[in-house]
Amino acid sequence: MAAGAPETLTERVKGLALAVGFDLAGVAGAEPGPDTAFLREWLARGYAGEMAWIGRRVEERVDPRRVLDGARSAIALALVYAGPERTGAGRGRLRVARYAGGADYHDVLLDRVRALEAGLPALAGRAVRTRGYVDTGPVLERAMAARAGLGWIGKNTCLIHPQLGSHVFLGVVLTDLELEPDVPEPDHCGTCRACLDACPTQAFPEPHVLDATRCISYATIEARGPIPEALRAAHGDWGFGCDACQDVCPWNTRERRRAPADTAGLRAQLAPRPEWRAPSLAWVLALDEPAWRRAVRGTALSRARYRGLLRNALVVAGNSGERDLVPLVRRHAEGPDPLLAEHARWALAALASTA
Repeated sequence: MAAGAPETLTERVKGLALAVGFDLAGVAGAEPGPDTAFLREWLARGYAGEMAWIGRRVEERVDPRRVLDGARSAIALALVYAGPERTGAGRGRLRVARYAGGADYHDVLLDRVRALEAGLPALAGRAVRTRGYVDTGPVLERAMAARAGLGWIGKNTCLIHPQLGSHVFLGVVLTDLELEPDVPEPDHCGTCRACLDACPTQAFPEPHVLDATRCISYATIEARGPIPEALRAAHGDWGFGCDACQDVCPWNTRERRRAPADTAGLRAQLAPRPEWRAPSLAWVLALDEPAWRRAVRGTALSRARYRGLLRNALVVAGNSGERDLVPLVRRHAEGPDPLLAEHARWALAALASTA
């Protein structure tokens, strides 16, 4: 914008997005394209696993205009999340993805999305139709964010911003406003394949393609059945989610990241609670359902459900080599839940082999 020139509607919209707390805002067209159409091929390969809900609204995910009739633009939003730097959870501990131990990002960001939506009519001088989402609607947030210039899609399928890295939450507001689209960020991954090589379960059949059925995050959060036995040892100490492919990314180094000031206090809400920074395996394995409910209330950890978190913790226990956990594991092996009993028997066998 030239000095002294009035702001365009697009610039005012982005300014409002930053004012309500987001770190980045960009605009993309709402039409379908190769970046969204790839979803059909991904589903056909069986990479969605148990996530049948993705396929049920696939045409809306491919074409955002089916989500909001008359949609012309997608406002892509990003917020850096806090998380401790670490290389492991420590002896007898369970590792939790750095985004998950604080306030549930769905709630924190959706509140800010609603604030942005509420302010658009005043900026446009007319009624505005919108539909906003944070990771729960039929919208491909990463594709929209990449189109809107918020970063590029890395080989690990995460959006990467050149200054903020990939530890960002994304939201999208579809609108009938005709806004000026931003220029996409070029791909800066080059020949680097650190993320692909670091994946413990080899979940990337090729760069930019994730086989969710092999992904630790999928297995520990989305999947409800047994964790494939062939992959359990590779889960290591990951009990909820996985940061392996992001932890090794050169764009996530402390020296490179320059997160904006947390003026809205959102990162303070998202910061992991003390009990979830590196929780004790013994504590997790001893949780009954009411205690679990209290421990995960208001966090994204509730997505795994009680049974899922215990299943995950039993796999971590088997990988831990901690013989002191045997009584707790045996209690689940002798319990009434067949899923937990099977994972507990596996864990007991794994612990016995390390004696």
